Amino acid sequence: MSTTLSQTKIAFVGAGSMAEAIIRGLIETKVADPQNIYVMNRSDQDRLAFLQSEYGLQATSDPSTKETFLRVADVVVLCMKPKDVENAFAELQPLLNEQQLLVSIIAGLSIAKTEALLQTNMPIVRTMPNTSSTIGLGATGMSFSSNVNATFKQVAIQMFEAVGIVTIVEEEKLEILTGVSGSGPAYVYYFMEAMIKAGIDGGLSAEDAHQLTLQTVLGAAHMVQLTQENPAELRRKVTSPNGATQASIEALDRFQFSEAISQAVFRSAERAKEMGEQIAAPSPVAKSS
Repeated sequence: MSTTLSQTKIAFVGAGSMAEAIIRGLIETKVADPQNIYVMNRSDQDRLAFLQSEYGLQATSDPSTKETFLRVADVVVLCMKPKDVENAFAELQPLLNEQQLLVSIIAGLSIAKTEALLQTNMPIVRTMPNTSSTIGLGATGMSFSSNVNATFKQVAIQMFEAVGIVTIVEEEKLEILTGVSGSGPAYVYYFMEAMIKAGIDGGLSAEDAHQLTLQTVLGAAHMVQLTQENPAELRRKVTSPNGATQASIEALDRFQFSEAISQAVFRSAERAKEMGEQIAAPSPVAKSS
């Protein structure tokens, strides 16, 4: 396989929003050639037609064409929902080979279970991107099976750097990473919802409350990024003794704000692990007498 993604054939199994985010990133950054990108799903022809029209890639739900795509691919990206894994893997298993790289974005599904379900020893990259990948500002956690070579590692990193930043972690840390960055955008949206509602309840117009909240969150994130200071230190700098901000932080502490966020992160991690465990392991092959 070529060390450059521009000549690498990439097959996406599943055509949802995360698959599209990665595809868009690969094409817009000119990391990959649209003609070398294949997308397949079970039956949603409208979705496939849209992706083909929008990005100039190749798309199909036809079983024989899917088989062709999968057999010629250098990289196969698993983008299906956890509930669809068993059926999809049963179809995929005879079509994959150990010269290919398998990239999984399936929440909670371990490398070991992927190997067992597919009865394979092919190199596997397990990833956890987040929804901000759809605008090129994603955060992706990544772990490798022991047989992923340096070339394949670089290919996987390049793919996800096309939609944001990549953090390499040991596989057992992917669940807590899911709690921090995988589910993290939702915590920020929820926080923004609460700020907007409070602004409206206090008499601001909905539009003003929305714009002020948006700019405040955007500005705070940029401040952390640009100054490279610890958020705790930045918070201290804007919290004058006995001032309005100190009073508001004390109110958050009374309602255990920090503890709530911590619990959210850990519960997300726990749930991701549960989802992976709920994917049925393959039935043992019966021994012939």
